Amino acid sequence: MKAWSNVAIPLGLIALGLAARTAPAAEGSVKCTMRFEITTWSIIYKSANGSGTIHCSNGQTARVKLTARGGGLTAGKSVEEGDGEFSPVHNIDELLGGYAEAQVHAGAVNSVQAQVMTKGEVSLAISGKGHGWSLGIDFGELKIER
Repeated sequence: MKAWSNVAIPLGLIALGLAARTAPAAEGSVKCTMRFEITTWSIIYKSANGSGTIHCSNGQTARVKLTARGGGLTAGKSVEEGDGEFSPVHNIDELLGGYAEAQVHAGAVNSVQAQVMTKGEVSLAISGKGHGWSLGIDFGELKIER
């Protein structure tokens, strides 16, 4: 019995050391931002296409394609440039995929937009300036792909 306790204590200390070493990664310590441009049109159905670049605090960078599809009581056409900030992640690949979005919008000529969307535990807050016109309420999904 005494022999097992001599082994259990060092193994327990090793396990604690490994847990302490991996704890920050489990919380997601990489911060990422995105600069983007997107063109949107809508008449009940909403379609948007664009591109952007994601930059992360760990040095990872990716050029991405943005597509949004949705619908609602909406009409308009606009071009928007902006910035996005993601919640902390482990690496850039976690940012790819579909984000649920809902928005109320109204703008003519020049407009400003701010929006928060989510994909599971990852969220994205965007803000941007654009030109064109839009009016409505819509729901949909923004996809970020390489």
